Amino acid sequence: MSITQQYLLDTYRASQHGEAAPPAPGSHDWETARELRDYRRFRAVLAGRPARGRIRGLLAHGLRRGRRDAAR
Repeated sequence: MSITQQYLLDTYRASQHGEAAPPAPGSHDWETARELRDYRRFRAVLAGRPARGRIRGLLAHGLRRGRRDAAR
């Protein structure tokens, strides 16, 4: 059974029992991916490994920019 068929079956069952329909497949994929990424970063910091990602990159870029401005 495909995911679409399962979704349609669950939607039908929910309508028969007067319950709310389940969320469509794929509607929370990006949110789940972000939460997994954040969890892995959190675990890395607890394990003593350096943090990586957008925030660290932005901070490093800002520090480099500040040094260049000060050198002028």
